[in-house]
Amino acid sequence: MGTHIGTRIYTALNGQQVGTDGQGNRYYVERHEPTTARKRKRWVIYKGEREASRVPPEWHGWLHYTVDETPDEALLERKSWQIEHKPNLTGTPEAWHPPGSEYEGGRRDAATGDYEPWRPS
Repeated sequence: MGTHIGTRIYTALNGQQVGTDGQGNRYYVERHEPTTARKRKRWVIYKGEREASRVPPEWHGWLHYTVDETPDEALLERKSWQIEHKPNLTGTPEAWHPPGSEYEGGRRDAATGDYEPWRPS
């Protein structure tokens, strides 16, 4: 699934690339200031599958006008407790499945004795 032809044409005519994230997604802003009171449009061209959860938090803030500077301009300091961004893996082979799930073989550990099943009276 690539980028739609209309998006590619619009980007070529009106877009100015402002950055790229670690996954290869490219971020754009309108080349010219709008003549009305609206803000300059911002958008992303995904590398690979078009999936919104693939946008890292720092770029999400920029795309949604939470911050004015791109992560490259802001020189954000990475905290020691931060982990690398991962997209939503639901529906993929890498998705998490709880113990006992059919995807995990349907087996789970035996109850530890602290569980009492409810029995209707």
